[in-house]
Amino acid sequence: MVRIVLPDGKVLERPEGVAVIDVLRDIGPRLARDAVAARVNDELVDLSTRLSQPEVRLSAVMLDSPDGLFVARHSCAHVMAEASCSLWPQTKLVYGPPVEDGFYYDIDLDHSLTPEDFPAIEARMAEIVKEDRPFTRYEMPRGAAMAKLLAEGNEYKVDNAERATGDVLSFYVTGTRDSGCFEDLCRGPHVPSTGRVGAFKVVQVAGAYHHGDASKKMLQRVYGTAWPTRKDLDAHLKRLEEARKRDHRRLGQELGLFTIDPLVGSGLVLWKPRGAVMRHALECLMREELLRRGYQPVYTPHIGRLDLYRTSGHFPYYRDAQFPPLYETDRARILNELWIATYERADGQSLGARELQLLDELRSADRGLYDQLMGAGASAGAGERLAQGPDGREHNLRLIRQLLQHSDGFLLRPMNCPHHIRIFAADARSYRDLPVRLAEFGTVYRYEQSGEISGMTRVRGFTQDDAHIFCTSEQLQQEIADCVDLTKHVLKLLALDDFRVRVGLRDDSDKYVGSRENWAKAEAAVRDAVRHSGMPYTEERGEAAFYGPKIDFVVKDCIGREWQLGTVQCDYNLPERFDLRYTGADNREHRPVMVHRAPFGSLERFCGILIEHFAGAFPVWLSPVQAVVCTVSERSAEYGRGVFELCRQAGLRVELDDSPERIGAKIRAATLAKVPYILVIGEQEAAGRQVNVRTREGAQLGSCSVPEFLVACAQEISSRAVSTARGPVESPKPA
Repeated sequence: MVRIVLPDGKVLERPEGVAVIDVLRDIGPRLARDAVAARVNDELVDLSTRLSQPEVRLSAVMLDSPDGLFVARHSCAHVMAEASCSLWPQTKLVYGPPVEDGFYYDIDLDHSLTPEDFPAIEARMAEIVKEDRPFTRYEMPRGAAMAKLLAEGNEYKVDNAERATGDVLSFYVTGTRDSGCFEDLCRGPHVPSTGRVGAFKVVQVAGAYHHGDASKKMLQRVYGTAWPTRKDLDAHLKRLEEARKRDHRRLGQELGLFTIDPLVGSGLVLWKPRGAVMRHALECLMREELLRRGYQPVYTPHIGRLDLYRTSGHFPYYRDAQFPPLYETDRARILNELWIATYERADGQSLGARELQLLDELRSADRGLYDQLMGAGASAGAGERLAQGPDGREHNLRLIRQLLQHSDGFLLRPMNCPHHIRIFAADARSYRDLPVRLAEFGTVYRYEQSGEISGMTRVRGFTQDDAHIFCTSEQLQQEIADCVDLTKHVLKLLALDDFRVRVGLRDDSDKYVGSRENWAKAEAAVRDAVRHSGMPYTEERGEAAFYGPKIDFVVKDCIGREWQLGTVQCDYNLPERFDLRYTGADNREHRPVMVHRAPFGSLERFCGILIEHFAGAFPVWLSPVQAVVCTVSERSAEYGRGVFELCRQAGLRVELDDSPERIGAKIRAATLAKVPYILVIGEQEAAGRQVNVRTREGAQLGSCSVPEFLVACAQEISSRAVSTARGPVESPKPA
């Protein structure tokens, strides 16, 4: 018998091998009818899955839940793949996973798909859905499955199978196994039948390389979306249309905020003057707040020795996402690659093929050092030798690292924290000095894959509003709480106050550094800080940084999209790796604790999100141009130039349009540029020494004197007013 524990704690007993769907039918016919999948011991499974363990936890998954949408979108990807193969039989399928808000399928097809092909694909998908064929899973031993795939001749599916783990491979048929219907190599799970995938639409086609390898043939990535109902789909499509209008890549170009030049490099943002003004306003906001809260500014280089990042653990932990190191000598390159190969070798193994290859390179580059390491030749001397047996990994890592002290390489920094750590370590510290709060707008570099780069939100070089706090364990709770408060303060100032908090904890994988004891203390501190803040939060295992748990702020913008922005991280491990110390009240040495925090996260990403959140219509204090003076004719031009100068001297970011264009065209240009205030000056205003104030939303606020306008603007700017992200900012009313 199988003991089945339900979400409400109720326990059922059923014969071993019972199908999930039969258990749900016993609970209630409606539950069985509405469920599209199930969770068994936290694993998402098909309803046809049979239960065989002595005890399981079981819960039904509905279509309108996140899990249900995940499964439905995966199933809809199969339906779209079948439709594509039906329309173009020469199609070679690659893979088709669910993604946020939808799914895609990569295909190899000589016919270049365009949006004009989408109606035909959707029509064939609708036929498949109407047929309501079951998704049927069957399994084959790996050997037989590989033979089957090789005979079918799709090299992509063969590659997928080779990458899969286990002795058994699974396939899904939309129909029965002997029906000759469409089938695909797949782990699943899937909804019960094609009629359960929900409302769908094909939305986009783009190019993609297999596994991101640009040396391979370009594939076509066909994107679709699926939702529980047509109403949900229509609401999503409306959000997509709104998102297109707000796309920061388009608005950034139209408003002259930034550019990305292919000659400079993809993922590297060039801030134009207007964008730089916006960024500077955000930096000033943060600097003012940091000084008020006791932070100390620092500046550090954009590059550091590789050994700095070996000590921190960033290298080679982030090696795949880092720019290649710069080596001082070929000897340094070989030794560094030898260290990496040794680092990646499992304990209990002898020298691997890569290590032996690198030793051969070293013999050619520096025979004396090679002989010394291998204990051979006249120059071997009495120095330490490289251990070649299975117990020598740690010895070899230490020895190679010692040799690299004299001839190392440099790395464009992927993180700022090691530099701040060395500033802390540069001086003797007492408990009276703590907490030490070091802050920097530090630029870091990550070698993102070309297919992952997107405007300002996914880049290769970005600036973090980074700070690192070094404190005692007694001070830790308050410091984390202050960091949380700072992040909340900044987000609310920018009308990004619809957010949730995610606590990232470690899982049982080996990707983390440090002792379990340190992790337990750090996780307890993070949990306590969030609880005391009163904010609702969720915990997610496996989402911690490699050195400590973290608090992430996941912000919802004005059209409902979520973005991960500010972060606060607790770290007992890097102070230990760098042997940081301070003298306590007992006159003994103690280890500080570190807090990493960045309320903006990345200025590039944050500004990209703000562009879309405000649709380029920033609040006055953040607008690159706060007002534009538009003269009606040459008769009012001289007074207009005087108004412009008065505004400029008062500190307002102002522009002058005294061109011969008609006033209607000038107002339209200023409106399209999303300038908050348009000061229209004709002969009447010049005679009365006034300005006629309009807003970018088209409101006509009437006439007032220049001093009155400047006072109203100053009040709005100093208050950093943002009435709502969904509508215009409250405008100053002229007297």
